[in-house]
Amino acid sequence: MSYLFECIECGKHYLPGEALYLCPACSAGQKPMEPLRGLMRIVYDMEAIGRSFDPEAAAARNGSTFARYMEIFPISSADSVPPLFGGATPLRPVPNLRRVLKHDGVWLKDDTVSSTASFKDRASALVVAVARESGRDTVATASTGNAATALAGQAASAGLKTVIFVPRKAPPAKLAQIAVFGGMLVPVKGTYDEAFELSRAACDEFGWFNRNTALNPFTTEGKKSAALEIWEQMGRRSPDWVVVPTGDGVILAGVEKGFSDLAKMGFVDRVPRLAVIQAEGCRPIVDAWEAGRGEILPEKKPRTIADSISVGVPRAGRWVMQALARNGGACAAVSDEEILDAIALLGKTTGVFAEPAAAAGVAGLKKMIEAGTIKRDESVVALVTGSGLKDVAAAGRAVSIPKAIDPDLASLKKLLS
Repeated sequence: MSYLFECIECGKHYLPGEALYLCPACSAGQKPMEPLRGLMRIVYDMEAIGRSFDPEAAAARNGSTFARYMEIFPISSADSVPPLFGGATPLRPVPNLRRVLKHDGVWLKDDTVSSTASFKDRASALVVAVARESGRDTVATASTGNAATALAGQAASAGLKTVIFVPRKAPPAKLAQIAVFGGMLVPVKGTYDEAFELSRAACDEFGWFNRNTALNPFTTEGKKSAALEIWEQMGRRSPDWVVVPTGDGVILAGVEKGFSDLAKMGFVDRVPRLAVIQAEGCRPIVDAWEAGRGEILPEKKPRTIADSISVGVPRAGRWVMQALARNGGACAAVSDEEILDAIALLGKTTGVFAEPAAAAGVAGLKKMIEAGTIKRDESVVALVTGSGLKDVAAAGRAVSIPKAIDPDLASLKKLLS
């Protein structure tokens, strides 16, 4: 597939061989521990593709979303996609949750059932596919856990090596997954943001392919697959809103990129409004948006149970701010208590078991509906981005577990009363 890199700030185009990660001009003044400058989007001749693209033929193709929509992904063969990466994840109508929220237009995009149980499989699978086609044998990343787990699993299925940098406080279940998948695990004494900076230095030193979220433009491109699936699952139309739990900001950037590509091909007339949901203890994007600032100030000491969105320096923050302005989006922050309540609400109304960051989106959805930001006659898709099995200890705080009883009916009756 023929494509170019386009800087989201200066608009300059680069051939794949001329640049790989960031725009050389705009990133020249980049400082550590700040949102990335010179982020690049991957662009195609969308008008030409739109004239020849047949949605019916695409829908009939087997395999992953990348295989179904090969015309708008930067790989030359569907065989490059890791064998572990599966098909579309469900778009659930959730009638019981709708009744609780008093909103009949709510849907959940459920990525808890993806290959390694998180949304991050999308980016990691595409990065691994690109690495295979370019002859790379080692891919590295920094992660709070899910991106690393996804990369380790997708790479293992494709026979590639991985080096994984994580903050040492990452949930044990995620660390176990990474180790089981054979990734070289590098726990870092510090935050995710410090692990990110170390991984960049290591990739420069050792020549590893850097999968880091936002830095690598293929991560955003991989995440746009969710937008294509939502469009197809909703009868080839856009919802009014997509609600996105947000840390680095690349999931939101990917969703916007997917719907924007569909619009450029002529298949939708608008990009949905995008809702950024962050934790109260780590809300740099929300603060910048509410203050009307163009620049995002880092959160130096993130404090939230939602580890997957505990990102003090949103690397794709500049893209997020542009997307919110372009599409009339909104932001909200939710407390850890609201997140825990949302874990329990999701479980008992939908049967979906979400980790804290994934439940944050539903907590934000509830808050926005109650505030009237999301109107009750608008359709809205909330992304549920990771399984609760990733952090069972956190889920345990959302519910109460009864003490064991004696094995007799009298004890059971006492418990039931």
